[in-house]
Amino acid sequence: MDLHETHEDEPFRILVGTMLSAQTKDGVTAVACKRLFRRAKSFKAIERLSEKDIRELIYPVSFYRTKAKHLKQTAVIVREEYSGRILETIDELVKLPGVGRKTANLVVQLAFGEPAICVDTHVHRIMNRFGYVETRTPLETEMALRDKLPKRLWNTVNRNLVAYGQHTCTPVSPKCSECPIKKHCGRVGVTKSR
Repeated sequence: MDLHETHEDEPFRILVGTMLSAQTKDGVTAVACKRLFRRAKSFKAIERLSEKDIRELIYPVSFYRTKAKHLKQTAVIVREEYSGRILETIDELVKLPGVGRKTANLVVQLAFGEPAICVDTHVHRIMNRFGYVETRTPLETEMALRDKLPKRLWNTVNRNLVAYGQHTCTPVSPKCSECPIKKHCGRVGVTKSR
């Protein structure tokens, strides 16, 4: 799913798309979202679907059974507790089943245009490896970056570091010889590199 497409129901699409994308390849997520959005353009429509229908529509995303259950539960919560409104803050979003901080930050950023820091394993590892932060968990990294990183850069952190972390600054044996910023890196924890 291209989370940068513009639609009238964009906050709904972004929230659902990010929920489905966890631990799933982008192409698989895109196809599943397309099928689901043909049948359901709102949480009200998702609530009318059976959990079995949702499972069939989103298969083969990872953990499709759990995600179908979470989508159904979220539809009820959005109707009962938020009058059908898509939640706009990280603190509200993380109360939904299956929505963690990374997903919540991404929704706030993409759906509502607010500054947010999406910290995944790549951002956590790279920021610690650089020596920019010294944290043990992605949550600690997010909080440290909120304090330290200029707000104007928050929305770009994840986008810039994910591909870099997948191809250059890899978890094991990073390609330090190819790194364009190696002279600025603290190489914290790096014992072997290429």
